[in-house]
Amino acid sequence: MIELTSVTKRYRDFIAVHELNLRVTPGEIVGIIGHNGAGKSTTLKMIAGLIAPTSGTIRALGRDIQKESVRVKKQIGFLPEDSPLYENMTARQYLTFFSELYTMPREQTRARIDTLLDSLKLPEQDKLTGEFSKGMKRKVAIARALLHDPQLLILDEPNSGLDPLTSFFIINYLKTLKQAGKTILLSAHNLFHVEYVCDRVAIIKAGRLVVYDTMDAIRANLGKREYQIIFKADQPLDFERHEDNYIFRTHAIGAIADVLEMISDNDWALVDLSVQESALEEIYVKLMSA
Repeated sequence: MIELTSVTKRYRDFIAVHELNLRVTPGEIVGIIGHNGAGKSTTLKMIAGLIAPTSGTIRALGRDIQKESVRVKKQIGFLPEDSPLYENMTARQYLTFFSELYTMPREQTRARIDTLLDSLKLPEQDKLTGEFSKGMKRKVAIARALLHDPQLLILDEPNSGLDPLTSFFIINYLKTLKQAGKTILLSAHNLFHVEYVCDRVAIIKAGRLVVYDTMDAIRANLGKREYQIIFKADQPLDFERHEDNYIFRTHAIGAIADVLEMISDNDWALVDLSVQESALEEIYVKLMSA
């Protein structure tokens, strides 16, 4: 679906993206994260065909984005981080205008717009987009990116500046798009959302790809796993205590087996056994600080 090979983008003496290799398979949601200026937006714009790489090749939908730009762009929906609307139009008028730019058949346009307005919970009456909240405006921009039913969605900070409920609505909406067969590439600063929705995560630092894998693999390779046992005992023990319970924490699976055996041998009550794994945010901070 998407393949970047040794892609570099240089602005005079500044290298925004350096020798980037990335492959996204059809039907995936892939998140790109990194600090401000890391090269996320530049990467997305190159994949969307808005700017050209200085060197390297980009293939999307099986075609070279530089050689067959127009053909590829017809199958891409792009949402920039800053996406102003024509605020003197209603949502329906705005989407109808863009349907004409896409030269969509008129008989299909109304049904498509109806579907998008309904699924994104957008009003279609006389209210102008200039009167919309920021979250509603973002939904209209997403509808515009989806209007021509593209196979590939490229979303730059789709939840930027939104309230938690609207933000979570959009993240869940991306899941429904994946179920409909869309491939989605997005950048985001909210790492909880990335961890929640993405199949794979790319971490970029100063224009270089430092990690690209599934969340399970990233946790296994870069995170840590902590085991916790909460139990009751009828004698004083040298363990952390909270109210009537003793708490034992460790990263060693062998130590867990020893404590469970001790609890069983003494016929004590096991209250809880849990496993906590590193969140993406913890791993990200560790990588950025290195």
